[in-house]
Amino acid sequence: MKKINLSAYHPILNIEKHIIFASNGNVVLCYKADLPEIYSLSEKDFEDIHGTWFQAFKSLPTSTVIHKQDIYKKNLYEADNLPNESFLEKATYRHFKGRECITHQSYLYFTLPLGKALNTSKFTNPFRKTEKGIHKQLDHNVQEFITSVNDAVSFINNSRRVSLRQLNENEILELTSVYFNGFNEGLDTDIQLKKSTIEIGENHFDVLAVNSELCFGDMVQSSKTNDKFTSDDFEFHQGFIDGLGLNLNENHIINQIIYLDDKHKWRKLLDKKIEELNKSSNFGTQNKVIQKKIEAIVAKINEDDSSRIIRGHLNIVFWCPEIRQLKNIASKIKAEYKELDIVPYYPKGEERKHYFLNSYCCFSSNFSNEDLYVTDLKHALCLYINNTNYLSDATGVIFNDRQYNIPVLKDVWDEQKKRIKARNFAIFAPTGEGKSFLANNIFRQYFEQQVRLVIIDLGGSYSKFAKLYPDNHIILRYEQGKNLGINPFYISNEADLTPERLEDLALFLLELLAEGNQVSKAKEVAIKKVLLHYYKHIRLNHSLNSLFQFIDNKKDSLIEALNIREEHFSVYNFLHILSEYVDDGLYSFLFNVSEDQTYKIEDKRMIVFELDEVKDNKEILSVMLKLIKSAIQRTIWRNRSERGIILFDEFAKQLKFGNVLESVEFYYQAIRKQNGAIGIILQSINQLPNNSTSASILENTQVIYSLRNEKGYKELKERLNLSSHDLNQLKSIRNNLTGDRKYTEMFIKIGKESNIFRLEVPKEVYAAYLTDGKESEAIMAIYEKTNDMEVAINTFVKQQP
Repeated sequence: MKKINLSAYHPILNIEKHIIFASNGNVVLCYKADLPEIYSLSEKDFEDIHGTWFQAFKSLPTSTVIHKQDIYKKNLYEADNLPNESFLEKATYRHFKGRECITHQSYLYFTLPLGKALNTSKFTNPFRKTEKGIHKQLDHNVQEFITSVNDAVSFINNSRRVSLRQLNENEILELTSVYFNGFNEGLDTDIQLKKSTIEIGENHFDVLAVNSELCFGDMVQSSKTNDKFTSDDFEFHQGFIDGLGLNLNENHIINQIIYLDDKHKWRKLLDKKIEELNKSSNFGTQNKVIQKKIEAIVAKINEDDSSRIIRGHLNIVFWCPEIRQLKNIASKIKAEYKELDIVPYYPKGEERKHYFLNSYCCFSSNFSNEDLYVTDLKHALCLYINNTNYLSDATGVIFNDRQYNIPVLKDVWDEQKKRIKARNFAIFAPTGEGKSFLANNIFRQYFEQQVRLVIIDLGGSYSKFAKLYPDNHIILRYEQGKNLGINPFYISNEADLTPERLEDLALFLLELLAEGNQVSKAKEVAIKKVLLHYYKHIRLNHSLNSLFQFIDNKKDSLIEALNIREEHFSVYNFLHILSEYVDDGLYSFLFNVSEDQTYKIEDKRMIVFELDEVKDNKEILSVMLKLIKSAIQRTIWRNRSERGIILFDEFAKQLKFGNVLESVEFYYQAIRKQNGAIGIILQSINQLPNNSTSASILENTQVIYSLRNEKGYKELKERLNLSSHDLNQLKSIRNNLTGDRKYTEMFIKIGKESNIFRLEVPKEVYAAYLTDGKESEAIMAIYEKTNDMEVAINTFVKQQP
């Protein structure tokens, strides 16, 4: 057979849902495998997945053929799922579109061969039609087989890491067409079977295989050390044959085929073979080697009741348009095999043709004994690929993968709460490692997704990117001796005084009175009664000053009039403590405002409070945070369907004072009722005091970002209860700040899922995020002249060499 035209010899008679009834009489159940991200698995994870495959497969009927097919294709990044509207979105889209990468799809096929026969002659015509074909759908054996496979698939889908999805008819036909069309796009072609190569359209194909026990070295295992990321003080793991997967960076298919055989039949055959080899062992060392390997297999069968004898076949089909390039790819594959102590077999001519044709799912029962190695199921499953490309979510923040630096969308908001119950986050990074740059990247994207942002900043890191959206942001800067224009007590009419508003005001006063976190219900009720009494009698010009005067005037009769006890509301304490904030009190300027100015921020989607001047004053900072919270509650949190985020940048400076930490904890408690999140940025987790308040904050923080830290990650691991693999991932962080593709690496953990991501951005985005240095000053100088940040950034980028 020198030429195959698929339309004349189609391998499929019929498809029902995910079940193929093949022309040769085989029945094939087809699934797509969803695998974990590359680099996300620990040594134990690899063992667990190996165990899952084994438990699922060991009870399948004798004669079942399991064919796992991993297809790797060179592609250009499409960028279709990237937003492409704003100035920075367009720059990102242009920067990454067309970047070369490898895509990976993994499939699993379960075959019930015709007549349950698995002893094929050396060369079988795979396209041979059988009489029984289509009628087999009514067969009792087929129903039993489908039930067994369903049980195995359910077991796998209940595991934590891998899931299988049924393929549909269109997907099956598309896979068939693409395979026999040689992965040529935009044309239909025939298969040309030549002596030196298989030629399909513009592509040339070749095959390397593992088809005998003699190919294997001493050991296979579920994972091995990843030399690229492993260092003296930690081990990073990869799957045993991962070097033949994504890391190969070539067009290729890994076919892993397992024939489930009768254990007892094979034990007898192997015993007989040992006997024969015993007699002939004096005739050569090769016989001794084979005898030892077979004895080892028999010993394993005898000592392990759960062992399952299989015959297996592993091949790699690879292709490229340049026939000369095939040798280079073959050399790379052989080098990877050598690392694994495996000697591959190179089929030629007729053999190569059959290896290629029989690697299609309907024909994988056609391998003969000469093409198969004999081993235990556990051994064969070590040769499974158990991870895939980085996985993009439908929506989220753009980071980059570790493989090709292509964009990956990660849903760190998790609307459906599939991964996290609280979407609060923390960024940990020492000075100079780029934490403000990372925060700018996250917040800019949130902002462009219509999330409202409140940034409480002690460092001035966000003004440049904010200026790209002149109509949508406001920067409120604290200046010595001035107020922020926030009057929490102001109401424009009685309808404003809702139960929620009253609750917020009561909490605000209790915080000012330093009542602490554990306020009794009686005290809360008492202060709400006082507030209602005040608003009932005072109809205009509400303020803290006005409330103070009202209580001072009524101090002798208030307790009795409201029927409350002195222990629940102390008039003396109230007047004494709040005297600092009214009239000529030390901090009266903070509340010296008549009409509330918060309406200015109501329609802004980015509000930056710059409190740099107040960072060393415990009292003012604490009150500022309370005032800001009251403004947020009346504006941003008024609409609970609207997403909002509050960020505390340079958080360590704010944490110098205990009452500030408690004030922040109130934000964490209040955010639970809202459609929102809180973020904190710290140089080190040690800057968070080791107390119950901090523990509560960390407990409610389920998205963790960490940049490189030369001092190590021991405290981070302990206080966040990170796994040993999380720690290994952190230790494997490498930045590259030279060359064309500069990037930083970061650890991101969302709930229980973690991996290392990269951050590479185009020049325009880099310029927008710069927070200090000569480059930042140069951009700001252009901005001062043009008053247009987009023009300033474009001008700056064009001036760069």
